[in-house]
Amino acid sequence: MNSEIIVLKDVWKSYLVGEVDVPVLKGINISIDRGDFVAIIGASGSGKSTMMNIIGCLDTPSKGEVYLNSVDISKYRDSNLAKIRSRTIGFIFQQYNLIPTLNALENVLLPLEVQEITDDISVKRSKELLKRLGLEHHYYKLPKQMSGGQQQRVAIARCLAANPEIILADEPTGALDSVTGNNIMSMLNYMWKNARKTIIMVTHNLDLARYARTVIEIKDGSITNIRKK
Repeated sequence: MNSEIIVLKDVWKSYLVGEVDVPVLKGINISIDRGDFVAIIGASGSGKSTMMNIIGCLDTPSKGEVYLNSVDISKYRDSNLAKIRSRTIGFIFQQYNLIPTLNALENVLLPLEVQEITDDISVKRSKELLKRLGLEHHYYKLPKQMSGGQQQRVAIARCLAANPEIILADEPTGALDSVTGNNIMSMLNYMWKNARKTIIMVTHNLDLARYARTVIEIKDGSITNIRKK
């Protein structure tokens, strides 16, 4: 099996602002190894979120090639990218993105609705994930009835429900206090070392980057440095 799970080759991304084509990514070339923990760091507006969106199959490049498991997905339609996301990639966002009208268990069940899994197995798996994250007494609570840290743990359980190969974390501790944030980073570290997930984290926080084995620095849409531990 190829050791590289994601490869970006000369990737450019620009957006039309009025009549002006504004480049956000400028010739990005990176390879991410299977089972790595990668931090993409840079200031606001550096292009790191755009790069994560392309890696996460949420967007496509204006130019260049994107390979996921050795398959060029840069020209895939939205429907095909959605299938890849549901089977391969899990997301953890700063704002949790939980559905406010659904309880914790129902939120975790969401990504399993597109999987060919029976309802009984889906519920069992979701409850096991919530229990593993210390939320066995919160199955039927709505997001507004839980703390920020508890909501983020629900989001992590939802991320893991479909057993993704890749976990993308976008400023995963940005809305949390330092103690809860450290707990979330410990969970990501556990998923990397014990569950052997490929973790890709976008952050401007250099303290979080120390958890990663590979750090990619981006500035003004270009890679300025890649360092590995």
